[in-house]
Amino acid sequence: MFEDYYVKPSTIDRTRASWLAPQIESYLEWLQAHGYSRLVVYRRLPLLFHFAEFAQKKGCRDLASCKVYIKEFVSQWLERHGADAKTATALRKHSVDAECGVRQMLQLACNEPVTRNRRRRPFPLESTVPAFAEYLRDERGFAESTIRNYRRHLSEFAQYLIQTGVTSFSQLSPPVLAAFVVEHTPKMAPRTRLGLCCHLRVLLRFCHREGITSRDLSGAVGTPQIYRLDDVPRSISWDEVRRMLEAVERRTIRGRRDYAILLLL
Repeated sequence: MFEDYYVKPSTIDRTRASWLAPQIESYLEWLQAHGYSRLVVYRRLPLLFHFAEFAQKKGCRDLASCKVYIKEFVSQWLERHGADAKTATALRKHSVDAECGVRQMLQLACNEPVTRNRRRRPFPLESTVPAFAEYLRDERGFAESTIRNYRRHLSEFAQYLIQTGVTSFSQLSPPVLAAFVVEHTPKMAPRTRLGLCCHLRVLLRFCHREGITSRDLSGAVGTPQIYRLDDVPRSISWDEVRRMLEAVERRTIRGRRDYAILLLL
């Protein structure tokens, strides 16, 4: 099981040397069986091995005695790794995720009932546009990673509709869609901007097909163009020109040739 997540043999040997390696491996199988993503597994694996080391230093020799140190371990983990959390909500998420992973692993190892603590989040606009997630999954055949991107972008669109007072898709219009794109896309990377517009167009075409909107509004959302060499500078400053000429080795024939070519450009 560890071979599915680690590549280096030295890393695999180090993980198997942990005194909780069998319990952690069983927990990995449980995570996979219950549909947890690889991202969750990658995030929890280092945490579990750190807990094993922490519990061993505390003198734990059995699984039951480890449970009393969960809170202390989470506090220590947040002191070392919680600096990346920029908000109190993000810090709390780190704390809950760390405690949940360790507690689930120990419950499974002690043959106690283990349940998923997270409730299912409804798909954005599920009440307004029912069966859109099933359309993406079944008719279009999109992967779950693609559907997660749809979820993120459509959540932003749903929040915007609430902020602007749009309560029904019958109130949608090209100006409303254009205002959403103009407000949200400037801070996005080109690929993310393209994904947002494409996902919104797919949603609007689906709404027209299902009769949720009286006309197809997908044409009101343009497709941003991405140019492969768009980040190449149009020109360089004179100081950059000087540095480039100084970098040419003029003591060789090829260097003198290159220097002459640059002067003629």
